[in-house]
Amino acid sequence: MDAIKQYKPVKNLLSKGSTNSKTAKNNITTFILYLAPHNLNNKGLTLCPNASKGCIASCLYSAGRGKFSNVQNSRINKANYYVTDKKAFIKQLVLEVKKEIEKASDKNEKIAFRLNGTSDIDFVYLMNKYENFDIELIAYDKVYFYDYTKSIARAKRYKNSKNYTLTFSKSESNDKETIEALNLGINLAAVFSGELPKYYNGVKVVDGDKSDLEMIYHKNVILGLKAKGEAKKDNSGFVITNY
Repeated sequence: MDAIKQYKPVKNLLSKGSTNSKTAKNNITTFILYLAPHNLNNKGLTLCPNASKGCIASCLYSAGRGKFSNVQNSRINKANYYVTDKKAFIKQLVLEVKKEIEKASDKNEKIAFRLNGTSDIDFVYLMNKYENFDIELIAYDKVYFYDYTKSIARAKRYKNSKNYTLTFSKSESNDKETIEALNLGINLAAVFSGELPKYYNGVKVVDGDKSDLEMIYHKNVILGLKAKGEAKKDNSGFVITNY
């Protein structure tokens, strides 16, 4: 079987936010794109290019529904689709996004998209490049795109975007970039071992687990996340323990 056929046809790339325990708390209808993270694909290409060792070890890929083999296989299949036929993948993604925006518009409802549920790819750029779909030009004004990223370049690139909110994720090895993000007023996500502090290094901490949209509602803050799954065993410094 040649490489281009090493994935099964994917009916839906986007998943409803109700399948994720945190996204289910959102007060806006939300859709997420889940791919297998890091290099779990048939080309061994990393889909999380800035992931640290601690991030990879603590990844929530296998948390929640992700612990089921059929869910993991589905995400690996989507990742294989992306790395073997990127243009077709992006074309399908844009069609699905447009379809959901149209449905939300017909109902006059707000809608949100998280295109990196378990990856760190600039889909906003790729949708524009391959399908001429610029999220900044969407006529319907109740559409929100948001993501976490460990790429300081991406966080800076979209800092002033009106439709795309990026939160920079702290790891055990990106202190320089973390300080830069905070100085630029970019929200920071940080994982804590226990109860969240009110402030960390002088910056206000809000409960990032309250819903997946806290980054949209708060600016210039740290989105505090409690260690979950494998992160509870972390000793790399990815999870903050001294505070």
